[in-house]
Amino acid sequence: MSTTEMGQVTGTKDKNYNIIWFAEACLSNALRLESYIQDAERDGDRELAGFFRRAQNESRKGAEQAKELLKQRLD
Repeated sequence: MSTTEMGQVTGTKDKNYNIIWFAEACLSNALRLESYIQDAERDGDRELAGFFRRAQNESRKGAEQAKELLKQRLD
C-alpha cells in the first residue's frame, strides 16, 4: 500500500491537505504558546513572555497565509 494519498481515500489531494495541515499546526501552536506566555508572565519573565508572543504572532501569520493560499487554490 502506498504512503502517498492522492485523494482517493480522503477526497483531498496531498498538496491541499498539506496546506490544511499546516494551517491547523500553526493555529495549534498559537494556542499552546498562550499557555507558555502565561507561565512566563506568572514567573515575572518578561523577556521569555515577549519571545513567546513573537513566536505566537508568527504562528498566526503562518495560519493566515495558509488559509489565503488554500482559498486561492480552491476558488
